[in-house]
Amino acid sequence: MVITTGGLGPTEDDITRKITARALGRRLLLDEAVLAEIKQRFQGFGVAMPERNSRQAMVIEDAKVLPNPNGTAPGMFIDHEGTAIVLLPGPPREMRPMFENHVIARLESRAGSVRVVRRMLRVVGLGESAVDEKIAPVYTQYENPQTTILFNQSEIEIHLTARGRTEDEANALLDRVVLQLEEKLGNAVFSFAGEKMEEVVGLKLSVGGYTLSVAESCTGGLLAQRLTDVPGSSKYFIEGAITYSNDAKTRTLGVEPILLLEHGAVSAPVAEAMAEGIRKRSQTDFGLAITGIAGPGGGTEEKPVGTVFIALASEMGTEHRRLKLPGDRHLIRWRASQAALDLLRRKLL
Repeated sequence: MVITTGGLGPTEDDITRKITARALGRRLLLDEAVLAEIKQRFQGFGVAMPERNSRQAMVIEDAKVLPNPNGTAPGMFIDHEGTAIVLLPGPPREMRPMFENHVIARLESRAGSVRVVRRMLRVVGLGESAVDEKIAPVYTQYENPQTTILFNQSEIEIHLTARGRTEDEANALLDRVVLQLEEKLGNAVFSFAGEKMEEVVGLKLSVGGYTLSVAESCTGGLLAQRLTDVPGSSKYFIEGAITYSNDAKTRTLGVEPILLLEHGAVSAPVAEAMAEGIRKRSQTDFGLAITGIAGPGGGTEEKPVGTVFIALASEMGTEHRRLKLPGDRHLIRWRASQAALDLLRRKLL
């Protein structure tokens, strides 16, 4: 099989249709039904279809058109002398559902007696080498499943791939290994099916019936953005405040000026006061706060760039963590938001 992504748009550089047709020795034909669907989609936006978009209705001879409800570029499935050729649009929000809804079933009959199942665990609070040291005695025992350890900007990903005669058989192999990995890593594993930290935290808040508000300084709203990226977050996320200046911390969150004067905005007392202030203002079960120095300037010998304080307030009291985060401004902000979410996750556990 050959699967391509991208190059199905209306511009001159979108040449996938043309090149594929040339390689297969087939014609490109205008599909009136596809053209009508594209025109109707533009009409739904209240605009006329640009003429160049008619190129997207050119379909390779004898290809099966794959519908694209999320965009204007239809996909194509071609059976060419026993080879499956699949043309998919590039944007993930268009390509993924097209593949899942219209391609997988067509390919299953070609897969023979082998099924491959993948699973991803996410780990927080440990480095790549530390994770490997803990779990290598487990995964090196197995050729099936295979294990790969990857590092991204704030966490470790453990990718497991199992082969079996059926999907159930492959999943059973994965379940056995995942259980052993969890025993080695404990609460550092926060996701067993690739869920993001904000999704895991959101589910725990929702199931527990808890509410959350956040106060941010150096992350500038990133924490609130991540939380509200999760569908249904309005059930538990009540309010967020970006209090970048000292005056804003006092005016909006009730942080005492004396704390700012004696300890500075980047300090444990101020972080805790921010968490308590937003919780009181919003009347939520939890208040989560971040204050820090994201750089590249602003650091001192006592508080270098990457110094971040996070704090969590609840009816059980208030706690904080001091962090020294590596990376550039973007990474420091992202890692601070990840650490704050993880602090809340561990409290919810």
